[in-house]
Amino acid sequence: MDFDSRDSVPDDTEGATSQNGNARELPVGRVLGLDVGSRRIGVAVSDPLGITAQGLETLQRKTKRQDFEQLQRVIQEYDVREIVVGLPLRMSGAEGIQSDKMQVFAEELRKRFRLPVHLWDERLTSVEANRLLRETDLSIEKRGKAVDRMAAVLILQGWMEHRAGASGFRLPASGPE
Repeated sequence: MDFDSRDSVPDDTEGATSQNGNARELPVGRVLGLDVGSRRIGVAVSDPLGITAQGLETLQRKTKRQDFEQLQRVIQEYDVREIVVGLPLRMSGAEGIQSDKMQVFAEELRKRFRLPVHLWDERLTSVEANRLLRETDLSIEKRGKAVDRMAAVLILQGWMEHRAGASGFRLPASGPE
């Protein structure tokens, strides 16, 4: 199956237009970003306008049922309207076993929570998260625990920036002119 990592599991938000029929508006509501691993799930959530991503506590994976219960609590607490899941691709861009697992996981999320679920290329997010965290004064142990959360932030932020660019939405310029 061909899969564009920048696409999503089909949802109802495609082709949205403003009331005057011109530019596409960004949906209002929080977006959940997930960096799913075999032992932990890094979690990030957007602000209500979907502009910035903030990391939340990393979830320790237990059973699929318990994982979904933990995610349900986060979705309810933050009134999440969409979910972005990191898609692990090979450096060549090819899919592998882990990509297949994330596509299945994304479909399970969509069915369970009845929310739009998007897959986003996560190549190098853990490397970038490690690089950013090395620049902090965190101990190696604390850094290790923060990598999944930071990777989730990078996945979500990248997806939101791509969506904003694709919709024509631009933030106002800041700073001196």
